[in-house]
Amino acid sequence: MAAKTRIKELRESRGITQLKLAMDLNMNQNAISRYENSTRQADYETLIAIADYFNVSIDYLLFRTDKMEVNK
Repeated sequence: MAAKTRIKELRESRGITQLKLAMDLNMNQNAISRYENSTRQADYETLIAIADYFNVSIDYLLFRTDKMEVNK
């Protein structure tokens, strides 16, 4: 996996702070930081929430594809 997580890439590309993302997702900023630093793995519900927030697929978040599109 790349050193920079997709969550961090998406967040930074949209100019969103960790605190704003955490507040929007009703989470703790420390959790966002840990996900971005790969010291903690998100559970399924959290992955879904993050993917929905950025309108990307979970596979994109997990580096299983480079396509951001969501298949619905």
